[in-house]
Amino acid sequence: RRHTPACCFLLFAPRIESRLSPRALLLSLAHFISHLPSMNLLGMIKMPKKDTDDSPPPQGPVFWIETSDAISRRYQFEPNGQLSVKVVNDSRSVFHRMVESFQNKFFPSGYPYSVSEGYLRYTQFRALQHFTSAALSVLSTQSLLFAAGLRPTPAQATAVSWILKDGMQHVGKLICSNLGARMDSEPKSWRILADVLYDLGTGLEVLSPLCPHLFLEIAGLGNFAKGMAVVAARATRLPIYSSFAKEGNLSDLFAKGEAISTLFNVIGLGAGIQLASTICSSMKGKLVVGSLLSVIHIYSVSEEIRAAPVNTLNPQRTAMIVANFLKTGKISSPADLRYQEDLIFPGRLIEDAGNVKVGRALHKVVRPSKLSELKKIFPEEKFLLNRGTRWTDMVLEQNATGEDALRGWLVAAYAANLEKTVHDSSANDLQEAYERMDRVFYPFLSTLQAKGWHTDRFLDGTGSRFAW
Repeated sequence: RRHTPACCFLLFAPRIESRLSPRALLLSLAHFISHLPSMNLLGMIKMPKKDTDDSPPPQGPVFWIETSDAISRRYQFEPNGQLSVKVVNDSRSVFHRMVESFQNKFFPSGYPYSVSEGYLRYTQFRALQHFTSAALSVLSTQSLLFAAGLRPTPAQATAVSWILKDGMQHVGKLICSNLGARMDSEPKSWRILADVLYDLGTGLEVLSPLCPHLFLEIAGLGNFAKGMAVVAARATRLPIYSSFAKEGNLSDLFAKGEAISTLFNVIGLGAGIQLASTICSSMKGKLVVGSLLSVIHIYSVSEEIRAAPVNTLNPQRTAMIVANFLKTGKISSPADLRYQEDLIFPGRLIEDAGNVKVGRALHKVVRPSKLSELKKIFPEEKFLLNRGTRWTDMVLEQNATGEDALRGWLVAAYAANLEKTVHDSSANDLQEAYERMDRVFYPFLSTLQAKGWHTDRFLDGTGSRFAW
């Protein structure tokens, strides 16, 4: 064989020797060696080593490094399958690191993609609102104790303010317990009213040293107003937070929002203590600084609330949606309407939406003899429409949803437009308006829901409904 080692040939040499002469044997051996491959013969005749373990060497951890915005992060899969992330290089300035740390602690996870539009503006003015509110509370409590004949330090005034506020909160709960449905319907308006009541109570407390003989009356009335304000503010907090919860992260939003409130409350208390010891040590200083803080406070809460894109249907928002749809053919999103809402007079009539009033008592809307006649016009619907000279009354059934309210509102708006066109009102207007509504309603509804509106309920506050 070509690759047979020379030693193997030599082992067979005695057998070959018996047949060949020594000269022929040497010639054959020389011929064999000349045909061997060019390799080290000593290496070929080495004894073979024992087989070693063929298992692959142990592999290191799987990791990679990503660099983004001047930050290098090492991503590594641990033996238990978990993915760990470690910052290996951060060349950003200290300021940018502090901003990111603040955002991670006080903003929801995934911000800004996990919240609705307007959350940053809402948070900015919420922080300013809590700062001014806390500073005002220190000044008002100090004034109360002065009026009572005491001379407290600013720190003592801060401690007492918490006691007074928490005590009156229970009274406010009792008074406001039957207003919850109205707060659900108009959370923005009630939120602003809550802060107006709070500033009114605070103002009475600041003025209390001017009338020390009326201390009990002024202090009681001021804390009563502040107690109602606290309840109204807390009751409207959840609808506001819900409007920002874009990915079902309501708990995260609530926790981060309360963290910001607590932080700026503490900062405001510190500022209030400083003001009470310096500028506001006199009554004149309290009146000037207190008035300024109150104006900033009301402005902050107004801008904070306007930034919230509330996505539930109430009478005002439903009328605005219908009016914009009839005028432009487009459907507004909650973010489109947030700055158009009337927070002072939310119950105003909107002419382009048919001047519809919702929730009046049934006996005020229609006479009993006419009730069956109205029901026969739309027998399958969960609303009644009664057109008057100045507005159209709509009364909903007890289990009517937002979709039913939208259907009734569109019918009333189309009927009002027909009346303007022909300059006369006829019995057929409602039927024609209903046919128009039925043709456009389902595309209208699907687009409305795609815009983020909740149509499964209609929040009409304490409005009256009927059961047929």
